[in-house]
Amino acid sequence: MKKHRFFNMYLTTTISVALVLFLVGLECIVLLSARNLITRVKENLALTVVLTEEADSTSLARFATMMDAAPYCHDYKLITKEQALREHIEQLGEDPSAFLGYNPLTDAFEVYLDATYAQPDSVAMIEASIKSLPYVDEVIYQQDVVRILDRGVNEVSLVLAVVAIALLLMSLVLIVNTIRLHIYSKRFLINTMRLVGATPWVIRAPFIRRNVRMGFEAGILALIALAGAVYYCHARMGLVLFPYTWQNITFVAVTILVGGMLIAFLASLFATDRYVRMKIDKMYEI
Repeated sequence: MKKHRFFNMYLTTTISVALVLFLVGLECIVLLSARNLITRVKENLALTVVLTEEADSTSLARFATMMDAAPYCHDYKLITKEQALREHIEQLGEDPSAFLGYNPLTDAFEVYLDATYAQPDSVAMIEASIKSLPYVDEVIYQQDVVRILDRGVNEVSLVLAVVAIALLLMSLVLIVNTIRLHIYSKRFLINTMRLVGATPWVIRAPFIRRNVRMGFEAGILALIALAGAVYYCHARMGLVLFPYTWQNITFVAVTILVGGMLIAFLASLFATDRYVRMKIDKMYEI
């Protein structure tokens, strides 16, 4: 009966911690998804670099080489004057070359910025650098969009950080309280070990080992449940929660496993230490 009761208590504690770690994993996925979304939005910000009429194939090749080496350039594409004319006709329904006798449009580049440079100050410096080139006529981009995007990203990042910290603190409190309740049920056993002459570390060691193992097992259960939820969202709903890269997967797995074991270790250490130092009459009062 005692073994059965112990197993039920151990299983209940493990499942409780696994549910909390599952919540921590969801927090990680939300943060990774938000970061990926913000990066994609920023990398869609483009500068239209309009070249002069005198720009030749050498100038085009030189600018392309410059963009390949530029750290702020995520991607770029060339829009030739012929392609620009076709797009102009499709959008406005008129052909300016028909009554002018020549194509008034010039070659241009669409330069997509790296996410880290999609900020008003950085964009202004990039614009000045590109406009200083002799074969560049002008650089066009929506300054208001850049400012709104930067302000919106900062506000969203702040809100997500506050929510993540609040949920993380709640998760920590739940895990610590779950382990403390488990050790609370063993407080008289701790007192018996102390009475027979066991040192504080000898008393702490089995509780720490057991709870760290429990934290690891709870982390495995949380990862399995999290993988099932991600697979269901992707396979059944077509929803990609976060980029499935080794870096992101490793980040989530390490956070759950190491976090679960570390929290279990610290909670076991402090909870056990409390009852090691507590007098027997005080144990009956709590």
